[in-house]
Amino acid sequence: MTTTSLPTARAGWVLGLTAAAQFVLQLDFSIVNVALPTVQRELHFSPVGLQWVVTGYALTFGSLLLVGGRLGDLIGHRRSLLIGLVAFAITSLTGGLAVSAGMLVASRLAQGASAALIAPAALGLLTHAYSEPAARARALGIFQGSTAAGGTAGIVLGGILTEYAGWRWVLLVNPPVIIALVALIVRRLPDTPGHARGSRLDLPGAGLATAAIAALIFGVSEGQQRSFSSPDSWVSLAASVALLVGFVVVEARSADPMLPPALLRDRMRRVTLVAVFLLGAVFAGYVYFVSLYLQRVLGYSAVSTGVALVPATLTALIVATQVARRLLPRMGGKRLLLIALVLVGIGQLWLSRMSAGGTYPVDVLGGIVFTAAGLGLAFPTASFTITSDVAPQQRGVAGGMFVTGQQVGAAVGLAVLATAAAARTTHTGSLVDGYSLSYVIATGLIVVALLVLGLSRPRASQPAESASTAV
Repeated sequence: MTTTSLPTARAGWVLGLTAAAQFVLQLDFSIVNVALPTVQRELHFSPVGLQWVVTGYALTFGSLLLVGGRLGDLIGHRRSLLIGLVAFAITSLTGGLAVSAGMLVASRLAQGASAALIAPAALGLLTHAYSEPAARARALGIFQGSTAAGGTAGIVLGGILTEYAGWRWVLLVNPPVIIALVALIVRRLPDTPGHARGSRLDLPGAGLATAAIAALIFGVSEGQQRSFSSPDSWVSLAASVALLVGFVVVEARSADPMLPPALLRDRMRRVTLVAVFLLGAVFAGYVYFVSLYLQRVLGYSAVSTGVALVPATLTALIVATQVARRLLPRMGGKRLLLIALVLVGIGQLWLSRMSAGGTYPVDVLGGIVFTAAGLGLAFPTASFTITSDVAPQQRGVAGGMFVTGQQVGAAVGLAVLATAAAARTTHTGSLVDGYSLSYVIATGLIVVALLVLGLSRPRASQPAESASTAV
């Protein structure tokens, strides 16, 4: 029998509703990608402007996550979740009703800002509801499984809606779902007052952190679209470094820093964040290039591509919800993360062997299943490691750190991998050569993560070893 800080039934509602909120975020991130060609045609986007439908969302989401997490700690995670969901519904509505390119991009920027409130608040509520380690491992497995499910569901649903109902419905599908979610959260989730009594938002630190991450995401996005030697790219990247240095200086002098130093003193938490960053890069690239390979080389439609990714989604879902929660209490975070990285590395190496005359069963299926199995182990384990042993008043910002690592890793990784793939394709004239190179580089990133994690010392007490029978 599990022990939680809430009654079992109430904790179950927290898990179900926070997982549903996470599903909606991931669904929305991937569902729009399928509709981009139709959006470009109907709203008269330029090729450069079209990228902002995706980049705008990623920019505000990734750069505001730490601030969103800290706000949740200050005003309460339930309140932060509700504000974020209501804002997400409104911005989905304005995006779906957009009459111009500028209106759609503005809506997507606001959508990303709303999502930055939702994600860390959901993790904060979850870690509060499940305080016993083995029960928390199980809950985080389900929570992370909803991420995988939402990503692939977005590809399939996006293709269906775009083809049969019109691109606007990829955004208009959100408000009815969110209305139901908000109603259930108000009725079923306990109020969670802010824990950081007497504290306030560190505005200088918040501003510098947000600007540094935004400049980084903008710089790598511009580098991918134009060139990393373009002024927009290198000036933004240089500004990001300068802003990050300023953030470190300001935080060291702040009486109430936005990112408490205690969170980063734990070596295992630091190396896990590095692993999450690298896994975020690999995850973004693997979905992106598999989708391109299936459509551009094997001739799959958008809907067929989504269906082809279902085995990966099911694998990640089963591993995250059933396997990770059983192995984590017995093996501990470090060993399980190492196994997860090996599985992802095998999957990436498999995909690097894809060929122009290949087939889905031979060139794709094994690679995406191994990768998905590794990610299904890695993300619940990493989220557990990063959020464990965290004081209640810091749970939101700890959750923000985890999601920031994922999102910034995805933005940086995809830009670097896409640039390398494009350069190889230009040199050889083969799309597949470019895709293969991206997976070779991704395999190298996994090797780096293995070295960083393997050389670190685990925590003195591995999580939940004494509670392995409680799940």
